[in-house]
Amino acid sequence: MTCNTEKSPNVVKPGLLARARTFFAVLGGVYVIVVLLLTVPFIQSNAVYMNALKLPWNTNFDAPEKYGLAPGKTVNFKIDTADNQTIGAWFILSDDLYHSIPFPASLSTVEQTLTEALTSRPTILFFHGNAATRALPVRVQQYSAFTSRLHTNVLAIDYRGFGDSQGSPSESGLAIDARAAWDWLVSNGARPSDILVVGHSLGTAVSSALAVTLSEEAVRFKGLVLMSPFSSMHTLVDTYSIFGMFPVMLPLTMVPRAAELYKTFLQHKFDTLTIITKVKVPVLIVHAENDCDISHTHSDAIFDALIEPYLPSVDALPREPSLWTKEQWSTYQTQMATKKEVRESLLSRTDLRNFGIMDTFVASGETIVLLKSFTGSHNEVGTLEGTQEVIRNVFSL
Repeated sequence: MTCNTEKSPNVVKPGLLARARTFFAVLGGVYVIVVLLLTVPFIQSNAVYMNALKLPWNTNFDAPEKYGLAPGKTVNFKIDTADNQTIGAWFILSDDLYHSIPFPASLSTVEQTLTEALTSRPTILFFHGNAATRALPVRVQQYSAFTSRLHTNVLAIDYRGFGDSQGSPSESGLAIDARAAWDWLVSNGARPSDILVVGHSLGTAVSSALAVTLSEEAVRFKGLVLMSPFSSMHTLVDTYSIFGMFPVMLPLTMVPRAAELYKTFLQHKFDTLTIITKVKVPVLIVHAENDCDISHTHSDAIFDALIEPYLPSVDALPREPSLWTKEQWSTYQTQMATKKEVRESLLSRTDLRNFGIMDTFVASGETIVLLKSFTGSHNEVGTLEGTQEVIRNVFSL
């Protein structure tokens, strides 16, 4: 009996195209699952706030020195809110006042200095973005810059559900926390005219809501700074890209009306664009052009909304432009040209060499500034010395 020495035919392996189909099918399935899960309120809230990421882990808020602040410069304490929650806070002395007390400063000395700090120096009320805590290194860098370059005190809070604060976050809850922080400053001696409200990312929505409330109460405070803002949660969903490269909503836009239907499930509005025109104090908007998380076009939209009331009106385009007469189109084009001329006459542009572009709009006694830095990304734009200098100059600190 002879052995069959012929080789068996090679098994045909899946080609590159077949493997690519499998990969994209799996990727599409994962995308659908994630999109559906994000319609669940609990999961959606965790994705928006990311407050479970309590970075740095195991933070000892009683020891701010461990996270980069000078010995005895910061007081850790709690603030009670109107709905009986307790939120954690740091009050950080301005450097000039801190340098006037014996080193190393004891906690009792710093606590005794609080009233003097609030009455003698401006204070920045700082609202951070989503995730992590007030002890996150990049946030501490900003406190240090505010207290040293701007010579202001800083009150930084952790919203409910963040850090060592009680409760769970919600849009209305964060607004209550912001007001509690404001009330603490005023009740302890700070003049509203000495308080600059500063928000970053998610904190810009919180800051804007507080600024609107204060403006409606005819409270004149120093101003509002929005760093890396988004115009609304709906628009953010439209424009958000993972790693700045993969548009989250792109697959849904391929299905008629699917994207709009999906957005009806959003529980959190944070609609700064709708309310921002109610703010009646100077406003500075800061955004890095290389921000991969939130496009700087959001800042453009907010800036445009703020200056729109000062510009001549333009007839709205009809749903069917073809129905307009030649005369109507001529009128519309004239109105647009007039509006552009008025805008340019009220707008001044400053080229900050190698740093960015600053547009300043002054009308009816109000100052509105848009700073676009070339660098800084999403989280670090507030740490740039150029940003600090613009804040100092706009608000005369």
